[in-house]
Amino acid sequence: MSREHVSSWLDAAGQQAIALELETVFERTTSAIEARGPACWASGRCCNFEATGHRLYVTGLEVAYAVNKGAAHTAAAVSEARARGGCPFQIQNLCGIHTIKPLGCRIYFCDRSSQEWQNELYEQMLSEIRSLHDRWEIEYRYGEWREMLELFC
Repeated sequence: MSREHVSSWLDAAGQQAIALELETVFERTTSAIEARGPACWASGRCCNFEATGHRLYVTGLEVAYAVNKGAAHTAAAVSEARARGGCPFQIQNLCGIHTIKPLGCRIYFCDRSSQEWQNELYEQMLSEIRSLHDRWEIEYRYGEWREMLELFC
């Protein structure tokens, strides 16, 4: 991926209509999650990718949205997070970008009773984000969170 992609995503995420559509997907996700009532123990395990054996994948537009909304980061912070196996925005056991976090963060819960419906909801909402890319003619790229963040440094 190139700097051109990053610039395009940042421009798109900065457009109010596109940001509102993405926020609508996030709000619908939150409503679907609240209807399920999963437990969150604020343990920080969800942000420790290596320890929990999962990866967080995002679209370029999601990263641009977070960056535009204040998810400031450096290449060094991303590198340090990778070395410890986690997210550069984790502050102790909490998410430092909770209100602007990407879809995968919103849906993932350590609560084992959530694992069955998480995947289905994720695929449904990711499809909506993909449709948003298509409607607005935004280049679609999907990658690991920390790798995608590094593109924006």
